[in-house]
Amino acid sequence: QVQLVESGGQSVQSGGSLRLSCATSGFSFNDYGLGWWRQAPGKEREGISCFSKTGGIGDPTSYIGSRFIVSRDNAKDAVHLQINNLKPEDTAIYYCARYTGYYCPAVPSPALYDVWGQGTQVTVSS
Repeated sequence: QVQLVESGGQSVQSGGSLRLSCATSGFSFNDYGLGWWRQAPGKEREGISCFSKTGGIGDPTSYIGSRFIVSRDNAKDAVHLQINNLKPEDTAIYYCARYTGYYCPAVPSPALYDVWGQGTQVTVSS
């Protein structure tokens, strides 16, 4: 059974940092790309970054700026998301998802991801 399980979300104050993790199982980790997304209350899901399965030059693709730093741990079949200088507008549920394409697109599309984790809540207070 393919599973993605996010962890690390919590309530923090503005200016702090968090490291989220996504543990995967049930599929060959190196055969797929992975992405991080978030969804704030009342808003559409927003792409944060995408790892292609090739891991080549230009990987990962970042969509929303340098405060969000992603890493991939091939030994542990996991990906991580470090968020620095957290702001109240970062409050959202954060998801990881399995990417079905080859190279990550310039514009993120949730339709290109076939399996999603349950999400982890990040709440940032001012």
